[in-house]
Amino acid sequence: MSILSGKNILLGISGGIAAYKTASLVRLFVKLGANVKVVMTPSSKDFITPLTLSTLSKNPVHSSFTNDEDDNAIWNNHVDLALWANIFVIAPATANTLSKMAHGVCDNFLLATYLSAKCPVYFAPAMDLDMYKHESTLHSFNALKSYNNVMIPAESGELASGLVGEGRMAEPETIVSFIENDILEKLPLKGKKVLITAGPTYEAIDPVRFIGNHSSGKMGFEIAKASANLGAEVILITGPTHQKVTHSLIHVIPVISASDMYKAAHEYFETADVAILSAAVADYKPKEVALQKIKKKDPTLTLELEKTKDILASLGAIKTNQFLVGFALETNNELENAKDKLKRKNLNLIVLNSLNDTGAGFKSDTNKVTFIDAEDTVTEFQLKSKTDVAIDLLNKILEHINA
Repeated sequence: MSILSGKNILLGISGGIAAYKTASLVRLFVKLGANVKVVMTPSSKDFITPLTLSTLSKNPVHSSFTNDEDDNAIWNNHVDLALWANIFVIAPATANTLSKMAHGVCDNFLLATYLSAKCPVYFAPAMDLDMYKHESTLHSFNALKSYNNVMIPAESGELASGLVGEGRMAEPETIVSFIENDILEKLPLKGKKVLITAGPTYEAIDPVRFIGNHSSGKMGFEIAKASANLGAEVILITGPTHQKVTHSLIHVIPVISASDMYKAAHEYFETADVAILSAAVADYKPKEVALQKIKKKDPTLTLELEKTKDILASLGAIKTNQFLVGFALETNNELENAKDKLKRKNLNLIVLNSLNDTGAGFKSDTNKVTFIDAEDTVTEFQLKSKTDVAIDLLNKILEHINA
């Protein structure tokens, strides 16, 4: 899955011959799962039609502050459009448009939207080679970079004038790749490895029966997705679950039992920067596993259980620089029990949730949690989606590892 999937991308098109390439650019963004809207300067419509771009983006295309239909003026709100965008890409960016952007000139809808944008802005210059190297154009480049806008360098090649040299707008595939790589490099967990455990474990009684629990794995999978979205390489060790992942940065290690999860966690822990153990691991397992299916002959069945290995405590005992996070699902004396678990297992942070809270716990799409860190700081949250809980957790971890 691309880092651009689900992102709101606003494409600004100015009036240069390279505007014809924007049809392919819109298609690429849409194919990667982005939501795309287009704004155009009036002159850009001489090179590509709004109808083409609207069809490809599946959204209306704007080039003026009003749409005049049947003498009724409909206002296009450039501020709302700018706030909608997660990423603003201006391609092609002509010398004229770049100069206006650099100097705050606001004489068309695209420029008004640019001046209202609070998201990252990328610009892909397109012009003849002498214009590309002119002092005034270089001044525009430097000014825009000083505003934290990001330049996608032009390429060398045949230009509209017939000359060959630098100034050709980067190809659509290059623009997409540049933006993806730039975003990844700036993500706060880029270069970090995050180990996550998720889901239940199944402890065999015989070849067809097991002891398990109601964990769906949703919380762990949301944490894995949030970690990957922040640039981390994720090792997701999961017990049996119906949850799915598509993110390219998430490597799934499927396991069945607590023993399997113990081995996998220890295999990957040494190279991890952060470990988040959210799995609902069985505390006990049958001491003996029947080799054949146990027949229903007697009115009662007695199973002797023995403790499983404590994965969290064992990692806490050997951790060096890893930031170790555990979960505590409690039904009574919640805060006291969670603090005790934090200390006993040498954790940096523990996530407490209670089965007494409506909407929290297994199988639900929501959770109500409290974070407790090693400095005894307690942070409580209201009921939220597990997606938002995962984001809160990663933000809390970042606070600590960046402190």
